[in-house]
Amino acid sequence: MRARNEIVERVAEANADFYGAIENGDIDLMRRVWAEEDQAPDLVCVNPGWPLLRGRAEIMRAWSLIMANVPYIQYVLTETHIGVNGDVAMVTCEENVLTAEDDSPGFVAGGQVVTTNLFIRTEQGWRLWSHHASPVMLGDEEDED
Repeated sequence: MRARNEIVERVAEANADFYGAIENGDIDLMRRVWAEEDQAPDLVCVNPGWPLLRGRAEIMRAWSLIMANVPYIQYVLTETHIGVNGDVAMVTCEENVLTAEDDSPGFVAGGQVVTTNLFIRTEQGWRLWSHHASPVMLGDEEDED
């Protein structure tokens, strides 16, 4: 049981590194987070509003653009679950996102996204194989009454 808990902790750390890379605009960390093509063929990334990104070069180019054009972003992860089967791990969570969309002081937008992150165990540790994020359409609270 201890070994399983240690694996889950390592996967959680890799997942935290992914979000830390985005929040800090750290493309070098993002490169370390994602697997290499020979470790996990067909790397895939789906961000809300973006087309499907396939392959490490295309994914890194997209993250570079995102990081260069988003002045502030913060993630509060909730409902996080980690499942592990051999050398593959799946993290599902809700991303509660705060972001500044322009340079206006104090301008922050928020939203909720549900995410599935697949990780693969490599010699360098757990690396991201697939990131799929989908926005949650929040209805009016008045409609729920």
